Formats: sequence, C-alpha cells, structure tokens
Amino acid sequence: MTPRLDAISIITADLAASLAFYRRLGLDIPDGAESAPHVEVTLPGGQRLLWDTEEVIASFDPAWKRPAGGGERVALAFVCDSPQEVDAVYAKLTGAGYTGHLKPWDAVWGQRYAVVLDPDGCGVSLFAAADAS
Repeated sequence: MTPRLDAISIITADLAASLAFYRRLGLDIPDGAESAPHVEVTLPGGQRLLWDTEEVIASFDPAWKRPAGGGERVALAFVCDSPQEVDAVYAKLTGAGYTGHLKPWDAVWGQRYAVVLDPDGCGVSLFAAADAS
C-alpha cells in the first residue's frame, strides 16, 4: 500500500483567530469549534484540514518550539474562479484587517496570484488562471 496525503495541519497560537480567517475563505468550520484544542474539517475533495493549538503540540512533543525568524508553519493555496475573484478575495481579507503579503499580480507562470498572511503568519496563496473568464 502507498501512503496518501490525508490531512494538512496548522499549528496555531490563536485558534479563534485562525478559524475566523479560514471561515472568511469559505471553509465550513462548525460554530463553537474555537473552544476545542483540536479542530478538523473535511474539505470537498475528501482531504482534511486540521488545527492544533501550540499547547496541544507541546503536550506530546516537548521539544517543539514556535518557528522563529519568520519561519512558516504551513502554506496553503486556494484556487479562485477568475483573476477578478483573486482581487476581490484579497481585498475582502485585507479589508477585514488581515495582512497582505503580496498584492495581486499577473505571474509569469500564467496565473493571477496573491498572498495573504493568516493570523499565525502562514502564507495563504490565492490564484486563478490568468485567462479565466
């Protein structure tokens, strides 16, 4: 049997802030999940996205340390239906107070592309085919 990717995990310093950010991106995260130390949702394709607080990770991995010097905990990429949607989602998130890392631009690889930071400083890419209508 070959291992297959089943889940992506985010280690967060502020679970409520992280969940609020990903809800704004359209993820269906149950109300009240903020009170749990571990949260998971199943994505439309069947993979899972997991959140654990730093305290949970430290409880079973005493050597774990928060990344320093801008080290990322994870990076995610969300596909949008059009270049205009990339711009609109970027504007919605930065307008809500989240940090824009890279403003939308037409990348040389043929995509409209932007990056917003989640509350833990993880880069979240937004992209669409540049010629999408």
